[in-house]
Amino acid sequence: MSAQIVPPLGAEDLERAAQRDARERVIVVDETDRATGVAGKLEAHHDGDLHRAFSILVFNAEGELLLQRRADSKYHFASRWSNTCCGHPRPGEDTRMAAGRRLTEEFGIRVHLTAGDELVYRAEDAGSGLIEHEYLHIFRGVYAGDPHPDPTEIGAWRWMAPAAIRRALQLHPDWFTPWFHILVARVLPD
Repeated sequence: MSAQIVPPLGAEDLERAAQRDARERVIVVDETDRATGVAGKLEAHHDGDLHRAFSILVFNAEGELLLQRRADSKYHFASRWSNTCCGHPRPGEDTRMAAGRRLTEEFGIRVHLTAGDELVYRAEDAGSGLIEHEYLHIFRGVYAGDPHPDPTEIGAWRWMAPAAIRRALQLHPDWFTPWFHILVARVLPD
C-alpha cells in the first residue's frame, strides 16, 4: 500500500498547534526514570533535558506497522517517517494513559497498549537545533482499519511490513527519525 497523504491545514490551525506545543510541560527525569522536575516541552528540547516520553508501535493483523510521516510543520524532525505515535506524559499523568491519549489525538484510534522495553536515547535535529533526550517507554498495540490522522501532527501514513521497513532504513536512512532506527533495531519483530 502506498502512503496516504493527509491534506494540510491552514495557517490559523498551524498557529493553534504551535501554541499548544508552547503550553505543554514534560517530566524531567534521571537515568532511572525518577522524576526530578518539570519543564516546558520546547525548553526541554532546546536544552536537551532528559525527560519521560513514549513511543507506540501499532500493528495490523498481517504484522505490518502503522507508520506516520511527521507533518511538515512539526517543530523538529519535520517530514520524517517514524513509528505510529510518540509523545510525553504530562506532569501527574500515567505514561500508559498518556500514550493512549496521544494515539487518539494524533491518529484518532484507540487500542489496547502493552508495555514493552524502555531505553534512553539522545538525538539532535540539525534542521531545528532541537534535541531529543528521552527516557522512552515503548508500547505496542493492534488495530484493524484506517486511522483518522490530525493534519497538524501527521503529513502521511502507511502500513508497512517489517522487512520492507528494514530495507527502507538501509536505503534511505535520512527519511526516518533517529529514534525509529533505534526502535527497529531493538524491538521490531523479524
